[in-house]
Amino acid sequence: MGQGVIILKKIVIDTMKYTQTTLDKLEAVVEEAGYVLRYERGTFQSGYCILEERKVVVLNKFLQLEGRINTMLDLIPQLEINTELLSDESKKLHKEILAKIVAE
Repeated sequence: MGQGVIILKKIVIDTMKYTQTTLDKLEAVVEEAGYVLRYERGTFQSGYCILEERKVVVLNKFLQLEGRINTMLDLIPQLEINTELLSDESKKLHKEILAKIVAE
């Protein structure tokens, strides 16, 4: 993972709180984009696995709340997301996450 990503997570997290509500909003972005989000057991080196052809995202179920939020922040920019499918709130959050990457 590059240093820019670590900085990105810090910048985005500075504007977000580690709460269940934050995680719910991040999960909504993924689910509204048509991905099935599952929490499963496994040996995930990065905390998640993407099965692109089936649009399934599997996150390590043993991650705590902070780990789940950080993993979602790593994951969302890597997904192919059609923003037309997102609610206004999810579009705003998705745009904010991607803007932080461009700024870096």
